[in-house]
Amino acid sequence: MIEGADLIQAAAFLGAGLAMGLGAIGPGLGEGMVGAKACEAIGKNPGEAGLLTRTMLVGQAVSESTGIYSLVIALLLLFVV
Repeated sequence: MIEGADLIQAAAFLGAGLAMGLGAIGPGLGEGMVGAKACEAIGKNPGEAGLLTRTMLVGQAVSESTGIYSLVIALLLLFVV
């Protein structure tokens, strides 16, 4: 039976894995949708490709921030606990 510090470390490892696993789903879906809609918009209006690309990159950066927060939480669980 696992007790004490080993139990806490096992829970931290499990929590870190869940944080990264579930925390990567949202950014992955969000960035994919942003990229798809930007491609559609560029296809409809190629003259605005530069503006659409910049807007797409800002949207992807905002979406990726949630994945980075998940990474920070996972690293804290792995190395601080």
